[in-house]
Amino acid sequence: MKVCGARGPLRPIRVVPQELMLLSLLCRGKSFFDVKEWWKNGRWMVAHRLVNLNLNFRKGVISMKTFKKIAAIIMSVVLLLSFASCSKEDSNSNQEKTLKIGVIQFAPHPSLDNCYNGLIQGLKEAGFEDGKNIKIDFQNAQGEVSNSDLYAKTMVTSKYDMIIGIATPAALSAYSAAKDAGIPVVFSAVSDPVRPGLVKTIEKPLNNCTGTSDVLPLEKQIQMIREFLPNAKKIGILYTTSEPNSLTHLAAFRDLAPKYGFEIEALGVTNASEVASAAVTLTSKGVDCINNFTDNNVVNNLPSVINAANQAKIPVFGSEVEQVKNGCIAAESIDYVSLGVETGKMAAQILKGEVKAGELAVKLISDSKPVYNKQVMDSLGITLPEKYKDAEQVESNR
Repeated sequence: MKVCGARGPLRPIRVVPQELMLLSLLCRGKSFFDVKEWWKNGRWMVAHRLVNLNLNFRKGVISMKTFKKIAAIIMSVVLLLSFASCSKEDSNSNQEKTLKIGVIQFAPHPSLDNCYNGLIQGLKEAGFEDGKNIKIDFQNAQGEVSNSDLYAKTMVTSKYDMIIGIATPAALSAYSAAKDAGIPVVFSAVSDPVRPGLVKTIEKPLNNCTGTSDVLPLEKQIQMIREFLPNAKKIGILYTTSEPNSLTHLAAFRDLAPKYGFEIEALGVTNASEVASAAVTLTSKGVDCINNFTDNNVVNNLPSVINAANQAKIPVFGSEVEQVKNGCIAAESIDYVSLGVETGKMAAQILKGEVKAGELAVKLISDSKPVYNKQVMDSLGITLPEKYKDAEQVESNR
């Protein structure tokens, strides 16, 4: 094939392997429309120099020794330019990457809703906002472990950057699915993360898993019950046998009860369908009141418990403000919005690469404040104790 120029036919130039290799480095991943960028970063000039060098060598203008020296210098420039370009592209890619975060909330009850709202707030305060630099996939398991297991497995298969579990069952689903995939897990509203194996210790989790723990102020709670019901003898407790949090709380409550002159009557349930009938059974055992922990199954079915207690004309004490708004008489309440905020900030530290999940100590949230529902008190003929005259009064949601 002949190529014609302004002064007549040009001699065909045979491209040797060295040129192919060098030009392939220069052209890697580039299209015709990238020529402008080539001028900017100097690659076109390097290509021109390479062609001239090779032509001079083949015409005998320069020696093999000189050719090798100059070619080595030009190759070094090519590699440096390529490396700089790749580094720039990688850096831009990392900056623009949207991180995928899966959030599994175990049940749709108000305290966990507050926790999720706080989580979003905490992430935002730390620089992560849904729809901007993170994409949040929120799933509510509706109180079913099978749902939370399915959501967690799907998130792992989709290679999410982090999974957050709100409440112990959701956290366990997330950890079980992600532990061999290298995906960090952050939990919130898990009262005892050690017992179910989410972490090794509070101070050193070690399992690529960490989060926040809502430590119920059980002694303050039992003191409150004694103040509200000075003549009471027996406290009834409903709990779910498969929830580690509830087992931990029940054991601690049993230990405290004799100190304040109480006997504990506890009744375990295995699923949501048993809560209503168990509440009726519990009230028939002569209990003077019922005390709720943060048992997700029981709290998610709180109206059934309240109805049974109302029929027996006894109060139900809650463990946080939302339960009091929904019919409990009073509670030493933890702020679950604040709990969520702390969870979000911890998640942000991990996402930024400041620390690994297994190296970040679990944060224990135990601050509480007394709250009461005057409407419920009036309906039961109970007077506010002097000790709680400065407690926060809340209105019923119903």
